[in-house]
Amino acid sequence: MTHLWVRAEQRLNEERVGLTPEGATALIKAGIRVTVERSSVRAIPLEGYEAAGCEIAAENLWPTAPADAIIFGLKELPEDGTPLTHRHIMFGHAYKGQPAGRELLKRFKAGGGTLYDLEYLVGEDGRRVAAFGYWAGYAGAAVSLKCWAAQARGGIAGRVAKVASKEALLAQLAEDLAGLSRPRAIIIGALGRVGTGAADLCTAMGVAVTKWDMAETATGGPFPQVLDHEIFLNCILARSGCPVFVPASAKTEARKLTVIGDIACDPTSDFSPVKVYDRTTDWETPALRVHDAPPLDVTAIDNLPSLMPVESSQDYAAQLLPSLLTLTALDKGVWGRAKAEFDRHVAGA
Repeated sequence: MTHLWVRAEQRLNEERVGLTPEGATALIKAGIRVTVERSSVRAIPLEGYEAAGCEIAAENLWPTAPADAIIFGLKELPEDGTPLTHRHIMFGHAYKGQPAGRELLKRFKAGGGTLYDLEYLVGEDGRRVAAFGYWAGYAGAAVSLKCWAAQARGGIAGRVAKVASKEALLAQLAEDLAGLSRPRAIIIGALGRVGTGAADLCTAMGVAVTKWDMAETATGGPFPQVLDHEIFLNCILARSGCPVFVPASAKTEARKLTVIGDIACDPTSDFSPVKVYDRTTDWETPALRVHDAPPLDVTAIDNLPSLMPVESSQDYAAQLLPSLLTLTALDKGVWGRAKAEFDRHVAGA
């Protein structure tokens, strides 16, 4: 019997989960065994999983799970160097030359395990079957506005925290922006999931948006228009051939740009389109100041949807469930394609 083991997230400020109790009910009805670890932080209560008929395990017990269990989580595992023997479903961030990703692949190679990277679960058309993109865009635009508002008041953005709902976030932003004129934002990747979420947040807050997608960026750059906006929101994934939208020289060039929201957030990739910074930011210090006069702040939080953990979990889990229902045929479809991608990359680890 196929056995899906939903692990507790061990990353700070990570309360999301990729399977809801309703989804667990559907998997169990389909003949899939489901184990859910207890979690001290998960946004969706354990009681729903118990009622669905899931087996319940202790928090962080997954390393000792049965060898045939498929371990399912969202964010990264503890970086303790141990070999990984199980099959894992997670966001690996391991295929674009990231240093931590290279180490992760070495752990899989050493243990004989397999990574089914959630970013590479794609249909026959090559599109991802599930993504947190909309809520990443929504939250990323919100944090970028917070950074801009703090700048406008002569400071730098402080700690951000989860909110109970979208409405609560909008109310919070209204307070941040009270008495300030609105900036202008440019969104790269405006037609995708991430860009749509970012644009919706900006529109809700009265921020004028310039929307660019493939047609507007087909020349490959340079793109001086980016510097004519107060806020730049990057909503495209780093990949080979990606244009550079903010070169390192932008720090000292004449510009209106003062805040970069790198929502795609892949600064350690060689293909990053934002060249003015080299590390992610976090909830405690969301803004990284890369130039002082005039100021230029970068915000690049890599688990943005966790700012709204319930809504983003429910949305993502609903998208992913049809694929989870096919776990009984791991050699085919989305899982077969993800395995082939893993095999290609782990061979060079």
